[in-house]
Order: sequence, then C-alpha cells, then structure tokens
Amino acid sequence: MSRVPKEAKTFVLNKSPVTAVNLNLGEEKSTFKLINKPIRDLRDDEVLVKTLYLSNDPTQRAWIQKGLNAERMYVDPVLEGQAMKSSGLGRVVASKLPGYNVGDVISCALSWQDYSIVKKVSVYNKIPQTDLPMTMFLDVLGMTGLTAYFGLLQVAQLKKTDTIVISAASGATGSMCVQIAKKVIGCKRVIGISGGAEKCRYVESIGADVCVDYKDPKFEKNMKQALGEEKYCDVFFDGVGGRILDTMLQLVKPFGQVIACGAIAGYNDFRKSFVSGWGQIITNRLTVKGFIILDFQDQYEQGVKDIAKWIQEGKIKVDNSSFTLVDLSHEGDFRKIPETWGILFSDKKGPGKLLTKL
Repeated sequence: MSRVPKEAKTFVLNKSPVTAVNLNLGEEKSTFKLINKPIRDLRDDEVLVKTLYLSNDPTQRAWIQKGLNAERMYVDPVLEGQAMKSSGLGRVVASKLPGYNVGDVISCALSWQDYSIVKKVSVYNKIPQTDLPMTMFLDVLGMTGLTAYFGLLQVAQLKKTDTIVISAASGATGSMCVQIAKKVIGCKRVIGISGGAEKCRYVESIGADVCVDYKDPKFEKNMKQALGEEKYCDVFFDGVGGRILDTMLQLVKPFGQVIACGAIAGYNDFRKSFVSGWGQIITNRLTVKGFIILDFQDQYEQGVKDIAKWIQEGKIKVDNSSFTLVDLSHEGDFRKIPETWGILFSDKKGPGKLLTKL
C-alpha cells in the first residue's frame, strides 16, 4: 500500500523576474521559495503522483516573466505564490482517474513538488513496461523528440534537397533535429550552430556535416564558409533568436523558411532578443513560422512510434552522452531544483536534454 502524504515540499514563485533569475534561496528577491504545502483530497479524474523526474526546459523561464500578458501565452503563466510548473514523470500513489492505478508511471504536467495532484487533462500518457530507460520518455520519446519530429516533418516539411541550419544544435531539441534531418530525411546538407569546440564536435558526431561555433568572433564568416557555394540555406530552424537569428536572416535563400521554436537568447534579458534584420524577411520574401509542440498533441502516439523505430534502426543516438541527468534523490538535495534548472542558462550545460531525478 503506497503511503499518501499530507503535505508536499513545494517551490513557489517568490518574485517574478524582469531580467536574470535569482536562484539563491531565502533572500527577499529570491525568484523561488521552498514551502510545505498541504495536499487536499483527490477529486474525480485526478491522480496523486510522486515525482520521479523533472524536465528542465528554457520555456519555463517565459512562464515566470514579470508583466506577462496571459492572453498572449499558450499556457497560463506562473504567478507569485503559485507552484512552479514543469513536465515530468511521476508514479501514481493514489488515483480517482479511471484506467490509472497505484504504481503506474505517467508522463504529465507537474510542479516543482515531491508530490503533485495531476488532473486528467494534464496526463500525457502512461509509460509502458519496457526495457527502455525511463528518461527516454522525457527526451527522445518525449516533448524534445516530438518538437524536432513535428517541427521538421510537418511545420518545415523538410526535403532531401534542402540545406538546413539548426541553432542550439547540441541541445535537447537541436540534437534531435540534426539526426532526423540527416539520418531520417537525408537532407543534402545539415549545419549546426553551438557554443564551443567540444559541443560542436558532439554535433558533428551525431550527423551534422559541420557545426559552427557562435562564440567565435568570426561566426558570420565561418557560417558563410560552411554554406559553401550555395551561399544560403533553405531552412533555418531556430531555438535561440537574437544575434544568431539576426545573422541567419541574411543567409536564408529568397523564399526560404525560418522555423521558430524558441528564443532562449532573450529569456533572461529581453534586450538580447532584439532583431535588426527584419527587412530581410520582406526583401527576400521569407516565411517565418512559429509553433508549439502542444499543437500536435493528438498525433503524439504516431510520433513516438516513428522515433522508437528510428532508434532501433540506429538512426537516432541514445546513450549517456545524449542527455544530462542531475540526481537530487539524496536527502536534502531537493533544495537544489532551481539551481539545477538554472544550468540551462549557463555554459555548464552538457549536450542534449537536462533532467532532474528526485
């Protein structure tokens, strides 16, 4: 019989940030605060889960920005005093949701809590009994893999004849884009953008023809060299925005596409998201498409099946080098959840997905 707790350790938003977050705890202007929150009784179509893994995603930064217009958000923002939201994996410890039993592991919307009440609408799927590592269902078989899958196949409608440039190419979504573009679709040329020689080597090891270091002072010159005689790319898949987007707007061919799934450059400082090359969109008749993975929720099952098949065929690399796991399952480590999430916005982040184990 699973123990049903009376309260949950919970991180709530203490002060909505304007620029950089303050990850220190116990200060007046700390972004987050750790509290104990009573757990109410379950209602119909709800489950109580023990958090196993948390997904760390740049988009969470946008949810806590001070002064947000909720009407322009695709999910409700996190307000001061509310529990910080995430997605993750949890084990059911109590259920009033038909079809979900104690012991089941589910992928769902969670909070930064050791125990969370999850409504039916926030349950993505039940994790099947499988020999695959559970973490894969937050990574290549989760939102990360599906963002790359739908972004390339349906939003960009990428073709073999295309040259594609992918920013944040060593990151969770970018690294999947590289592999799908090169090894599944078979694009003519796949160029990654990442920060530092080590990350660029990783991007090339998973299939990119070349990876260009945005930290190099000669970034623009090096990108033009990578594009070669063609001079321009057909598609730019962007999760960064800002200076990198500004550079690439000049290097997308006339009538080409920019696919936007993120803008991490400006999440902690909106001034770094400014783009001065908007005129390129007009003069070169570029198509700019933004998308959110939730747009394709009714197609997740097919996407997971296809990605699993590509893994079996060896087209998608899955090993300990393709994600970063921070283990906070030891006594007292729960306090490090915000600090771990903050790695996303630092040079400490390794390749692939950043996950937290509780």
